[in-house]
Amino acid sequence: MPDPRPLTLRAHGLVARILPMGATLQELRLEGHAPPLQLGLADPGHYPAQADYMGATVGRCANRISGARFELDGWTYRLEPNEGDAVLHGGPRGTAHRIWDVARSAPDAATLTLRLGDGETGFPGTMDVVATISLGPGACLRIDYAATTDAPTPCNLAHHTYWCLDDTGGLDAHVLTVAADRYTPVDGDVIPTGVAPVDGTRFDFRDGRAVLGPGGLDHNLCLSDARTALREVAALHSSASGVTMRMATTEPGLQVYDGAKLDVAVPGLGGRRYGPNSGVALEAQAWPDAPSRPGFPSVILRPGETYRQTTTFTFSSASVD
Repeated sequence: MPDPRPLTLRAHGLVARILPMGATLQELRLEGHAPPLQLGLADPGHYPAQADYMGATVGRCANRISGARFELDGWTYRLEPNEGDAVLHGGPRGTAHRIWDVARSAPDAATLTLRLGDGETGFPGTMDVVATISLGPGACLRIDYAATTDAPTPCNLAHHTYWCLDDTGGLDAHVLTVAADRYTPVDGDVIPTGVAPVDGTRFDFRDGRAVLGPGGLDHNLCLSDARTALREVAALHSSASGVTMRMATTEPGLQVYDGAKLDVAVPGLGGRRYGPNSGVALEAQAWPDAPSRPGFPSVILRPGETYRQTTTFTFSSASVD
């Protein structure tokens, strides 16, 4: 039986609290910066029902699959929808809704494992997933994912923390920079309709711009056409606190969600109330709806292959006058 008790990591100026439920980052703090760096619920018992994927590892296929179906090797697989007629973040029994096993725990790192059964939520293949969360030099939070399968299946994992780098209760002081020259426009159900350049749009973050703006954000920014070596792709800065977070990843996409629909009914960390735009999710992953889009980077994992992802978040702080 998996042990649901939280784990605490302390190293390199960071303190992290990890929940086996969903391989979740419940709390992250930076030395010299009083408030938490992200949104989390005060009571671990409120995960995952009240969390809106807050801090969780989402999968086996993150983001949306349109129509709750996909075709693979001549077969059509019908999935269990959980957002209209789409599947979001692996469906109602995805990785965020499961208690993971703690395989290793050290002062600066924890490794958690999970087995997803063949046919769960309609996905083929038994998938074994490993998540390692560690704290490294320079106040760096590192997340490594690995997965194998015994049958071809979609595999797209993502870390889903909502970041807020100050204690203002919102994102008004936050500026985001992302190295992406394309994005995926969406329809009314947040399903991609294609790929378009960011030039002249709300989605051009190459030179940095405010997170909050007209039209809102729940879009994938295209970082590359395939998984790559680890490289820096984004930075988030709060002018209210002076804290900067730099993000690096191996992934081809970055889903940016401004938390416009957040309305959390239970207390957050320190008794905080989380409403709309309380935090921004920066989800390194493959492009949304990839199982149904032959032109998008593939998310299909096959027997004999190992899926690997690394994403890091590095924090620094400067004084604010």
